[in-house]
Amino acid sequence: MTGTLTNWAGNITYTAEELHRPASLDALRALVARSSRVRVLGSGHSFNRIAEPGPGGVLLSLTALAPEIDVDTADRTVRVSGGVRYAELARAVHAKGFALHNMASLPHISVAGSVATGTHGSGIANGSLASAVREVELVTADGSTLTIGRGDDRFDGAVTALGALGVVTALTLDVEPDFEVSQHVFTELPLEGLDFETVAASAYSVSLFTDWGRPGFRQVWLKRRTDRPLADFPWAEPAAEAMHPVPGMPARNCTEQFGVPGPWHERLPHFRAEFTPSSGSELQSEYLLARTDALAALHALDAIRGTIAPLLQICEVRTVAADRQWLSPAYGRDTVALHFTWVDDTEAVLPVVRGVERALEPFAPRPHWGKVFAVPPTTLRERYARLPDFRALVDGLDPAGTFTNAFVEDLLPPRS
Repeated sequence: MTGTLTNWAGNITYTAEELHRPASLDALRALVARSSRVRVLGSGHSFNRIAEPGPGGVLLSLTALAPEIDVDTADRTVRVSGGVRYAELARAVHAKGFALHNMASLPHISVAGSVATGTHGSGIANGSLASAVREVELVTADGSTLTIGRGDDRFDGAVTALGALGVVTALTLDVEPDFEVSQHVFTELPLEGLDFETVAASAYSVSLFTDWGRPGFRQVWLKRRTDRPLADFPWAEPAAEAMHPVPGMPARNCTEQFGVPGPWHERLPHFRAEFTPSSGSELQSEYLLARTDALAALHALDAIRGTIAPLLQICEVRTVAADRQWLSPAYGRDTVALHFTWVDDTEAVLPVVRGVERALEPFAPRPHWGKVFAVPPTTLRERYARLPDFRALVDGLDPAGTFTNAFVEDLLPPRS
């Protein structure tokens, strides 16, 4: 493919003149070995230049590789190749009687790209998608292959790695026995008097939605496992009709509601796998901070809602359990995630993003690696204690910087 290359939303145009799609592992290895700069595009669902290879660099897609999904029922794992998306993976795992512990809002994103950037679902006991990874398979800068698994000292730096160590050709993930979920939507949850901890713990996965046009949350989505007790939710009224998180959008694109039980992979995402989102009119930001600061952070946002609301489509509030991934935004702390879907107007949105970051600054927020943010690299280095270790890992596996780019280099601490 040649011509103009953009990301999913169209707000980023890449400098690479061609998107390479090797059709075999050998072709991939040869391409990497002869290239000085390589970045992998994934599903393109990033809103910044994390995938930008830079002038003369190679932009790479794994979509032409034969998809592999191998479920090991005895070991309770699944090995999945790098180009596979979550919708495909979920169907295959479910067909074998197993489940992933969680999924993101969209099932259309690639597994490798989601894991590399710290993407997550929701639930106070549910880690990020990367927390399910047991093993990473890479093609490194010289075209050789490398496997890093749990127990290796490098493992916690090799999963959420921003594509900086090599091309992820396969991941092995933990799976668990199949389960069903019922989804219930409630409306008009007040911010005043909100017991955030209790609300966040009221279901397996909980999402709060607001447009910040007024205090409180327009919708609450509860995803309840049917093999666990059904908790009451007395703080808001059940929705009278099927809902879409973004006002005015068709609810038919969303997963089944009104408590109808269904397979985990047809309820944990907000959107149906058969509905493919068009590239288009939105930008996204997300900030993750300690869950203990959730209520204070929500009140800080409420204080500036007059500047947020005019450019916002929807804000989603979720929780993520702490993990051990060095570059995970949930590293070392149980987390609340504040996600913003903005209108598609970069010039207008960026000043508001900076205002949100100022409001959240007391809580040391970590931005999602694939979203729009303005937090400077010097500040990010203060918020990731293991960045020096990650620098050493990058230097050890890729001393020539084949897989780094301006985004990654700005983040990494100077070499000692």
